[in-house]
Amino acid sequence: MLPTSTSPSSRFDIVIAGGAIMGSMVALFLREEGFTGSIAIVEPDPTYSKASTTLSAASIRQQFSEPENIALSLFGLDFIRGLVDRFGPDADVGLTENGYLILASAEGQAQIEANHAVQKAAGADIALLNSAELAAQFDWLNTEGLAAGGFGRSGEGWFDAHRLLAIIRGELRRRNVAFLQARITGVEVKGGRVQTCRLDDGSEFSCGALVNAAGPSAGRLAALVGIDLPVEPRKRTVFVFSARTMLPAMPLTVDPSGVYVRPEGGLFITGTTPPGDAAAEADDFEPDYHLFDEIIWPALAHRVPAFEAIRFERAWAGHYEYNTLDQNAVIGPHPEIANFHFINGFSGHGLQQAPAAGRAVAEMIVHGAYRTIDCSAFGFGRIPQGRPFLERNVI
Repeated sequence: MLPTSTSPSSRFDIVIAGGAIMGSMVALFLREEGFTGSIAIVEPDPTYSKASTTLSAASIRQQFSEPENIALSLFGLDFIRGLVDRFGPDADVGLTENGYLILASAEGQAQIEANHAVQKAAGADIALLNSAELAAQFDWLNTEGLAAGGFGRSGEGWFDAHRLLAIIRGELRRRNVAFLQARITGVEVKGGRVQTCRLDDGSEFSCGALVNAAGPSAGRLAALVGIDLPVEPRKRTVFVFSARTMLPAMPLTVDPSGVYVRPEGGLFITGTTPPGDAAAEADDFEPDYHLFDEIIWPALAHRVPAFEAIRFERAWAGHYEYNTLDQNAVIGPHPEIANFHFINGFSGHGLQQAPAAGRAVAEMIVHGAYRTIDCSAFGFGRIPQGRPFLERNVI
């Protein structure tokens, strides 16, 4: 375990860059793992108005292609289901287990079948349905061009991300975690270890370990340490629309085109990966409104006939922390700067995996090893080697 600091004003045992769900989960599980030293979360925007956490579609699934990702999300599911038992009756985040319905054409059938075999072996409650079974179970669905679909019978759905973050941050205050409203602008490395951090307010302090939980800005922070981390912001627009026909039991449905849709109260939300997807400017949160009329509405109207008549209501945009190498997370210590830790690059599936990833980083810091889920496959070592660990089911 790292030594306990004696002068918190000039030193923190652990500094976490980024205070949204990733950084907060690391801090929570450090305390859960018995770490009693000083912890500081450095976050420039305590409102989290532009955080990936609060601007996401706040969903959880186990329909991945890699067993490691399924394991992370199953842990996240258990964590969310157990919030009330862990934190009390006010810790309900409204988990709605309507499932995911991921659809495949004949071209994608082999991949979805391979994914399902992995999911089943990992213990996920996913049904693989053929076209006739899809038509029988979802009478609102146009099955033209569909060969198969994966449906989460339990354990998949969505929840209130704002509430989850508020619960965890409240707990951290009770557990003596310091919150600094600032941005790290400089990092000194000596002898293969991070020694000091400098903030944009001019202050500087030493630290025993630095955790990169900077979300879409993770690549910028890593560069301060002299590390090339291929994580960048990618803009995603979420559209809200109303329809004459309500489908309250509708799962989060993903069309083969990549357009997704799910109910949200008396409305629906939808989105897709934009054509020519590229890095976004850090301050670009302007919705790409043209996507709704040009791509999304035609796909929705074709796949769900009830959506031929819908009304656009509003939209917002947020940023994925996108790993350009393989769209998979980077978790754990740097192989040479051992007290610099990653929890980055989740490429759109980070919120659901934050509890497991936060625990993994905490275990590595406190115990020097993973104890709950082996996250070695997500290690940084693959990055300089150009060795992708591909997730084939990114939404």
